[in-house]
Amino acid sequence: MFRKVATLVIVLPLAAIIIAFAVANRQLVTVSFDPFTNVDPAYAATLPLFILIFVLTILGVIVGGTAAWLRQAHWRRTARKLDGEVRQLQQELSALRNRYAAEAHQPAEPVTTYFDPTPPAAIAPPRPQP
Repeated sequence: MFRKVATLVIVLPLAAIIIAFAVANRQLVTVSFDPFTNVDPAYAATLPLFILIFVLTILGVIVGGTAAWLRQAHWRRTARKLDGEVRQLQQELSALRNRYAAEAHQPAEPVTTYFDPTPPAAIAPPRPQP
């Protein structure tokens, strides 16, 4: 419920701002991709200004996201390596636990204990410190 309310609180004002921006910037602009001639460019597009701005913003997000993803490749590789090591160590630990559990259920070897029947020497109580 909170998530839906938070989404509405964020999305509705954002949508209103985007619509107001689009209505205020409806004038047509010509975008030319020919750096050599302004009179008759090889490729030119005439479109509303808000569409140009939206397209450039989306391209910027895509390029920025790709750059961030490429920069984080080192950390993803390290995480995969450490994850593999953790899995290997967990398998080794499981195998050792199984081995020792199996050994614990086998009859134990007789343990030789030596019992000394003489009582231990009397221990004097500690003397108080001055």
